[in-house]
Amino acid sequence: MLLGWACTAAAVEGERVALCYNYGCLAEAEVRFDAAALEAIGAELGATGSATEERELLSLALGRLYAIAGTQTPVGADRAGNYLDLGVHGRMDCIDHSTSTTRMLRLLESRGWLRFHRVVEPQRRTRFILQHFSAAVEEIPPAEAGDAADGAVAVPVRYAIDSWFVNNGEAAVVLPLAEWLDGGGPNVQ
Repeated sequence: MLLGWACTAAAVEGERVALCYNYGCLAEAEVRFDAAALEAIGAELGATGSATEERELLSLALGRLYAIAGTQTPVGADRAGNYLDLGVHGRMDCIDHSTSTTRMLRLLESRGWLRFHRVVEPQRRTRFILQHFSAAVEEIPPAEAGDAADGAVAVPVRYAIDSWFVNNGEAAVVLPLAEWLDGGGPNVQ
């Protein structure tokens, strides 16, 4: 009986995740994602049939989670890149985005909703003197997922999931990590 109550209480409460903002994780705020919103995302992710489809849904799910966060914290003011929201309370740089997006991806992963990917540490690219960071996932090789021929060795492919490129609440940009490391992504400042 007590266990049933604890499970019900957790379902009603949802989950809390700390998100960073104001550049370099200078500020943090806890966001509460209610159970209904999370379960809807979980149901969509659970219906995916491929890694490609899962990445597409992760992109959309992160946009939805950021939109929710924007109603509870100043991150609703965040705009794509660094200059459209310059000086605005709640703005996010790539460090804020990579940290916060990784935390939200880990939330989804901890609930068992990622079937084709695992969350990896944020990635960094350096072009000239500027650095840029992004959250990332690694596709689970078919051999690990039980879908490959016996003895097949698959190399995991990584993908950048970069919410810095978009306004708050929009779908995150997903690119093969190699392309992202080479400077790929929308041209925003």
